[in-house]
Amino acid sequence: MGKNIKNRQDRSPGLSYAEILDTDTHHVSEIWRTESPADFGTADQPSDVYTSRHFHDLEMEKIWLKVWQFACREEHIPEIGDTEVYDIGKFSVLIVRTGVDEIKAYPNACLHRGRLLRDCAGHATELRCPYHGYTWSLGGELKVVPSEWDFPQVNKDEYALTELPVGRWGGFIFISLDLDVEPFEEFLGTLSLHFENYRMDERFVEAHVAKVMRCNWKTAQEAFMEAFHLATTHPSIITGTGDCNSRYDVFGNFARAVTPTGTPSPHLTWDPSEQEMLDAMLDRGQDEERLGVVPEGKTAREMAAMASRMRVAQVADPEWVESLSDAEMIDSIYYTLFPNFHPWGGFNRIVYRFRPFGDEHEMSIFETLYLSPFKGDRPPPAKVHWIGADESILEAHELGFLARVFDQDTFNMPQVQKGMHTLQLVKPGITLSRYQETKLRHFFDIYNKYMSK
Repeated sequence: MGKNIKNRQDRSPGLSYAEILDTDTHHVSEIWRTESPADFGTADQPSDVYTSRHFHDLEMEKIWLKVWQFACREEHIPEIGDTEVYDIGKFSVLIVRTGVDEIKAYPNACLHRGRLLRDCAGHATELRCPYHGYTWSLGGELKVVPSEWDFPQVNKDEYALTELPVGRWGGFIFISLDLDVEPFEEFLGTLSLHFENYRMDERFVEAHVAKVMRCNWKTAQEAFMEAFHLATTHPSIITGTGDCNSRYDVFGNFARAVTPTGTPSPHLTWDPSEQEMLDAMLDRGQDEERLGVVPEGKTAREMAAMASRMRVAQVADPEWVESLSDAEMIDSIYYTLFPNFHPWGGFNRIVYRFRPFGDEHEMSIFETLYLSPFKGDRPPPAKVHWIGADESILEAHELGFLARVFDQDTFNMPQVQKGMHTLQLVKPGITLSRYQETKLRHFFDIYNKYMSK
């Protein structure tokens, strides 16, 4: 075991995250020092919510038709008349920029006979059904009724498109299919405070990868909600990653996990040097040239943070970059806003989204967006790179080394889905840890409340 290990019955015996923050070379904001643990007990979670068609249908009714959900980025519809289509299960939403600072969302269906108004994103001066030609303005007013003489029952004033609730934060556009949904700001809670220093609206989508998975959407997203799996699934990184001494916090509808780097895993039975930790952090292979050297008197954590600052300062305001702590530059700070939105804090560029693949209860879409800072004019957002269920995520070269990490994760997901059917022959639920899988327990705490309404 490492030399800094302490014995704490309710946590890993490694350095606590608070102790790691005390070594930071820059100011650490109160947001990162704030701990907000939650105890959801130790009961098993029924596994049929992952495998049952019945639960999939209930989710469509009680969650996806009710909750706020991330649909697209504002940069996807920068000009008046730009449209985006967001699909969730068997439902489709049309998002339209109707003014310089106005965005509307409508059910994506013609009020005549239900044909999708738009099949895909694009620019439009009006919303015209491709089937018979019913036409609405961008603002939703009915303009054209073909053979109007034959529709005496259609009153143009009463045939406007229904406006769905729209929420905007940090360049993200959220929608809800529930006209009576709670105010977006109340649902978001204090999440905006956690990200107020990261200028999320001043970033662009540098990469967007969508991988089709042969597993339930919850099975997929749970692989990215805890660090408990690192030692087994990603063993090469734990030399420089504090996996089981990660911290988990709960704040209303969202939860946060923080996994420190530049510190060894408490699972290790040997003490790595600062150089060995830096090599692991930089994903250096055994026979590859060393990418960075830790000078005497310095730490891997300091050197990694310094390198990250230098890299980011090339495309972002150097003063802003210098204001960020080491933790914000190099640690994995990953949030989950119920039900499926996973933005990373600090300077991590990652945003995940998970959702069902069409109306299939044992297939899902795993999306990764890289939100990067830029100088000058905003670059156009990357087009979605779709990767099929039987294709490898290693094809996503735009994700860099993370594609190799995701390859290890995506190898597990279908096997977890398949294994749960067999598990149900033995016991009806999955067994979650009390602390390290806090984010999963927090998710199901909210999930069960929605499903029981």
